[in-house]
Amino acid sequence: MDRDRLAQALLDSFLEELEGHVVSLNRDLLALEQAPARAKELIPGLLRTLHSVKGASRAASAAMVENACHRMEEVLEPLIHGRTPTPDLFELCFATVDALDDAGRRLASRRELAGSPLEALLPQLEQAAHGLPAQTPAPAPAPTPKPPPPEAEPELPVLAQVSGETLPVRVSGQKLDALLGRSGELRVAMLRLEGHAESLEALRDDVAGLRETVRGTTSETTLRRVELELARVARVLAQDRRALFQSSTGLDDEVRRSRMLPFEEGCTGLERAARDVAHGLGRRVRLEVQGGGLDLDRSLLQSLREPLLHLVRNAVAHGLEAPEERVRHGKPEEGRVVLSARLRGSRVQVAVEDDGRGLDLEALRERARARDLEAPEDDAEAARLVFLPGLSTAAKVTAVSGRGVGLDVVRAQVEALRGSVEVAFKAGQGTRFTLDVPLTLSTLRVLLVSVGGQTLALASEGVDRLLRLSPSDVREVEGRMSWVTPDALVPLASLASVLDLPAGPPRARPSAVVLSAGTAQAALVVDEVIAEQEVLVRSLGSRVKRARHVAAAAVMPDGRMALLLSPASLVRAAGGRPSTHFFPTPKEQAARRRVVLADDSPTTRMLEQSILEGAGYDVVACADGAEAWERLQAGGADAMVMDVEMPRMDGFQVTEAVRASPRFGRVPVVLVTSREKPEDKARGLQAGASAYIVKSAFDPTSLLETLRRLL
Repeated sequence: MDRDRLAQALLDSFLEELEGHVVSLNRDLLALEQAPARAKELIPGLLRTLHSVKGASRAASAAMVENACHRMEEVLEPLIHGRTPTPDLFELCFATVDALDDAGRRLASRRELAGSPLEALLPQLEQAAHGLPAQTPAPAPAPTPKPPPPEAEPELPVLAQVSGETLPVRVSGQKLDALLGRSGELRVAMLRLEGHAESLEALRDDVAGLRETVRGTTSETTLRRVELELARVARVLAQDRRALFQSSTGLDDEVRRSRMLPFEEGCTGLERAARDVAHGLGRRVRLEVQGGGLDLDRSLLQSLREPLLHLVRNAVAHGLEAPEERVRHGKPEEGRVVLSARLRGSRVQVAVEDDGRGLDLEALRERARARDLEAPEDDAEAARLVFLPGLSTAAKVTAVSGRGVGLDVVRAQVEALRGSVEVAFKAGQGTRFTLDVPLTLSTLRVLLVSVGGQTLALASEGVDRLLRLSPSDVREVEGRMSWVTPDALVPLASLASVLDLPAGPPRARPSAVVLSAGTAQAALVVDEVIAEQEVLVRSLGSRVKRARHVAAAAVMPDGRMALLLSPASLVRAAGGRPSTHFFPTPKEQAARRRVVLADDSPTTRMLEQSILEGAGYDVVACADGAEAWERLQAGGADAMVMDVEMPRMDGFQVTEAVRASPRFGRVPVVLVTSREKPEDKARGLQAGASAYIVKSAFDPTSLLETLRRLL
């Protein structure tokens, strides 16, 4: 290796090492400041870290860094022997750590250290090292724990086995991001391959049917050869599909595992930020992390750093009281801020909680009225005023509060992650902000809907239920429409009107999707519910990242794109929409075809019912085959759509009963099932099914076309 390449390699290694040492220095200095009596326990660790930085900087030819570390060693060493640290000494040490961090960024971008904060601090360090009183450094903004830029992406440790020994191997975060993206594309390709396999099976069935029509002619032999070749290709494709599915699933799991980091690493720097804000306000604070060992995706942790920083600063600046006020209320002088993380299914809940005074609702309402905004009487609704842009209860503008932008930014950033943020408090006891975000940001299961001629995606985890509205379900209250439930009135709006898209014609039973964001709900009327699918999530890029109500782009299995909408933004917008007419004017309705639908899965039953009712059918939904058979005998039907595997009577048994009935023997029966083996299809057709549709290749269009043809 030539001299220049060696120098660059040494510098890169030093900068990587420096990043971890800065974290260690901040952690140990904070512990020393909070417990000076532990000096003999903590100072040796600080000196070891400084010694390591000093040695590495010497190898990387960073003389100014080496000199600063040497002086800081001289400043700290007397503390072991009983010297009492002063507040000015701590300020000097923290300022030096910040200057070392700044020096690392300057060296990474090939800038000189001349004129840097580190150079300005050297005279003060030398003065303090000689026992003279340390001067308080000029105040500087606290370092913001931001994710590093792409060119300085941190490397993540990955364990590798070498001769039986486990060794850490550092892999660029960018490379893991790219690998995860490729893995996601592979999963989408797998879903598309499944559709092709089903198409091939359907083609083989068509050829078999065609061969029957030409039996006894010269064409039968040719069609038989085609049928056998299609069967062979289908078997090979099925084998390859299974092998590829296993490999792609394993690859996806391993890539995701390699990207995981403990939650506590995402909190790095927040304790220092809390300390600096508290110090500037004359307060004391202790920051605790609960659930720090919970492993989360690196991208999610990076995306949460900025919102968590805002919330921690807000907790110290707004939530915690001054020490004397806390003592008057029977609290310890030192305030407490707790960060916690826990898993809830496919989502993560991260909370920031303080033991301060709680929210001043009257002040919030007063500020809202001053800006001609509605001031809700309900306390929970009034508390959400803190998320409005420009609304602040701070008496004056400071470096960390008073402009009313922090919590608005938090809400926007969390919603960009397809999440929501809620606030709760107890007067005089504290405030809790809860961030609810998805566990993964790369793939997602979505509900596809059609609105104004466009296909749009809604995260399934944000969908509470699907509805078929009737006039009796809807009420108009103060000029706004609501869906009536036994417990509450849920805001109701047209998704087309929220998105400013062309509205579809009024329908007798319009489809609606009930969305939830935290504790808030809204029902949105759509033109059609299409399907539920797993999609690959892609960012829209910086040019359109501010698009209203849009969170990202969803890549569907067939390669088409759909906009992924933000549930929290839609729920908020639905509450303020004016009245809309969802139903046609009263007139004589044409007779509707009656379909008995049976499936023991509530989700599948709801989806299929929505599709059928959207096409104009009168649907009788049943939870199993026995109920379907009873409802058919009681009220008749024009067609039946059923699952196969159901309790009491399965789909095959119901089909056989229908065909044996003199009254209903000619009613079309469509089996929609996950059983895709040839023998299952043969049994269904033998039982008398009019059509057999496999759920893995389920397409609403094919179901409706099948019914149209049969009826």
